[in-house]
Amino acid sequence: MEHSNQFEKGLENRKKVLGAAHVEKAWAAADDFNRPMQKLVTEYCWGEIWGDPTLPFKTRSMLNLAMLTAMSQHHELASHVKGALQNGVTKDEIRAVLMQASVYCGVPLALAAFRVATQAINAHEAEAGRA
Repeated sequence: MEHSNQFEKGLENRKKVLGAAHVEKAWAAADDFNRPMQKLVTEYCWGEIWGDPTLPFKTRSMLNLAMLTAMSQHHELASHVKGALQNGVTKDEIRAVLMQASVYCGVPLALAAFRVATQAINAHEAEAGRA
């Protein structure tokens, strides 16, 4: 599969936020059926949107935490909490985002997001301690 400059830019951004190991694992696991979706996400989400310099990665991470909480997409939230920490979002800022989400999105969604975020923060800190 031929890769565009947008794909390469997206792959770089995706690795910066989610970590090279996570991204390489996702790409290696792609098959003929889902590889086109991985390519689309890498080019447009990570290349086009995350590649737009208008918003810094830290801001984009906080937006993602709020949106993923609102949509109850906790399987994606955990990796984006780790990415947010990588992008300089503090635990206090993550808490503030989730607290605000509780008011605008609903307490049950925010409580679930706190559970996922706590596990992701603990995993991130454990990984950082091993480095």
